[in-house]
Amino acid sequence: MTYEDIISEIKKGFIKPIYFLYGDEPYFIDQISDYIEKNLLKEEEKGFNQMVLYGRDVEINEIISNAKRFPMMAERQVIIIKEAQDLSRTIDQLDSYLDHIVPSTVLVFNYKYKSPDKRKTVFKKMANVGVLFESKPLYENQVPAWINTYVKNKGYQIETKAALMLVEFLGADLSRIANELGKLFILIAKGKTITPQDIEENIGISKDFNNFELRKAIGTKNIVKANQIINYFAQNPKNNPTVVTISLLNSFFTQLLQYHSLSNKNDKNAIAGLLKVNPFFVGDYMEAGKNYPMKKVSQVIGFLREADMQSKGVGARDIEQGDLLKELLFKILH
Repeated sequence: MTYEDIISEIKKGFIKPIYFLYGDEPYFIDQISDYIEKNLLKEEEKGFNQMVLYGRDVEINEIISNAKRFPMMAERQVIIIKEAQDLSRTIDQLDSYLDHIVPSTVLVFNYKYKSPDKRKTVFKKMANVGVLFESKPLYENQVPAWINTYVKNKGYQIETKAALMLVEFLGADLSRIANELGKLFILIAKGKTITPQDIEENIGISKDFNNFELRKAIGTKNIVKANQIINYFAQNPKNNPTVVTISLLNSFFTQLLQYHSLSNKNDKNAIAGLLKVNPFFVGDYMEAGKNYPMKKVSQVIGFLREADMQSKGVGARDIEQGDLLKELLFKILH
C-alpha cells in the first residue's frame, strides 16, 4: 500500500487498530500520522481520547496499559508514539497485546530511519491485524513527478523547469520541498501555474545561475554562459557550495560515460531509464555526447575527482573555492 492508499482507506472508514510506519523517508510517515492525529477524532473528543507519546520517554508496558483503556464518550481513542525507533530494543514486548488487541484503540508508531526485522513474530502479527508500512525515499529522478502530483492535488500546476529547479536545490528531501511549495501556495492564486520566475523570486533559487543551467552550458560547450554561472557561484559561495557543484557535475559525466556505452542512442525512454534521469534531461545527454567523446569524459571525471579532493583540503594549494571552480571549468571545456 502507498501512503495515499492508507489515507484513502481511513477516509472511507476502514481504520486499523495498529499503524506501524517505518523507513528512511520521514515525509510519508508524517503524512499518515498527522492525518490520523487531525482527523480520526472530533476536536471535543481529543482531550480525553488522544495521546501523543515519545519513544525516549515511554516504556512498552505503559503503551500497552494506555492501549487497553476504553474511550470516553467517543467511538475510539488514538495513541501516537513518535520517535518509536527509540523503542527498538523492547518493541518485541508488544507481542502479548497483539494477541488481545482492543478494537477501539488505534496505535500509531512513527519508527523513522530504521527498518525492523519483519521476520520477528511481533511484526508478522502487526501485519495481520494492522498496517505495516515502509516509507522508502524517492530517487531524485522520481521527485519531479512527485512534485507534479503534489502541486496538482493542491490545485496548482508547475512548469517542468520549475520542478527541476527545486530538485536541483533541495534534492530528494520531500519535507523541505513541500515546505517551500507551501510558501508559494500562500503567495500564488489557486489554479495558477508555478514558473521558474516564481521559484526565483520567492524561494531564492536563481533560474539562470544554478547547477542545472551550469550542467546544460557545459554539455553544449556554451563557454560564455558557463563562465557567467561560475562567476556568480564565486560571488555567492554560501548559496552555491563548491562541493555540491563538483558532485553534481561528477554525476553528470559518470552518466555520460554510461550513455556512451549504449548501443542504441535514439530511444529516449530507454536512455532515461538506464541513466535514471527525468526524460526532460535526455536531450542534454545526447547533445553532450556529441561534444564529449568517451576519452574526454574519462579525463573530465579525473579532473572532477582531483578538484573534489582539493575542495575538501586534501593536498590543497592556497586557492579560493571560486578560483578552483574556474580552473576546473577551463579544464573541462578545453
